[in-house]
Amino acid sequence: MTTVGRILDEAGTLALPGVFDTLSARIAERTGFPMGFISGYSVAATTIGEPDMGLLTQTEIVDRARQICGSVQIPILVDADTGYGNPLNVYRTVNALIAAGAAGCFLEDQVWPKRCGHMRGKQIIARDEYIHKIRAAVEARGDRDFFIVARTDALALEGMDEAIARVTAAREAGANASFVEAPESHDALVAIGQRSPAPNVANMIEGGKTPVLSKQELSDLGFQLILYPLCGLYSAARVMEQMYQKLATDGTTSGEEQRLMTFSEFNDLIGVEEKYEMAKRFGI
Repeated sequence: MTTVGRILDEAGTLALPGVFDTLSARIAERTGFPMGFISGYSVAATTIGEPDMGLLTQTEIVDRARQICGSVQIPILVDADTGYGNPLNVYRTVNALIAAGAAGCFLEDQVWPKRCGHMRGKQIIARDEYIHKIRAAVEARGDRDFFIVARTDALALEGMDEAIARVTAAREAGANASFVEAPESHDALVAIGQRSPAPNVANMIEGGKTPVLSKQELSDLGFQLILYPLCGLYSAARVMEQMYQKLATDGTTSGEEQRLMTFSEFNDLIGVEEKYEMAKRFGI
């Protein structure tokens, strides 16, 4: 069993935040989450300042994964989009992510350039073509500790039966978990939980297409891995915008100190004292 599979097995149902840089990953780890998830949407926004519409490259996501995985002790899953090409590209992507320290990845069946699953204008590749990509990912993994999540966007385009057929075939090809993206109703979530092979992923995007339900509700429906991929990004962006507006309007941040981490708190988060102790050991 993979590390991620063992964590899910022990937890029963796990709700995770999306992370997008080393700081957000450290906060997730410090908060007590046993695992993290790198959101491609968030990395596109914070790396290139662009929407999740196939503009982020393989090199950029692998580089960000390497930085994040090297900054924390918890395992990290990575949104690998479509694998950035055909099965040969998928093979390379999986090897690169393993080398970067990732504990697993998500692979989807959209036509490249892909779009966020909750955006309009999506297209999907043929089922057989997608399964070849999953097979390439499984072969690239070999016997290494790497968790592969098979994601399909077929629900919006070809309906529930095709979506379930795709994740079922992907699981038969060796993927470790199923992810039917962007169900738009409670009934659709019920159907996925009943028909899709567990463990199942639920993607909770505030303001997105899927109803945002509680961990217990989703667990009862048959979901084991619940992602909140954008809650960190959206909350950081909101507070940052408000604080910058305060500074632009008043010329000071005075009066807003309670909304900020203190200097000492932030230094503790990033490990300043540990570096001082290390410097002492090396006569610095």
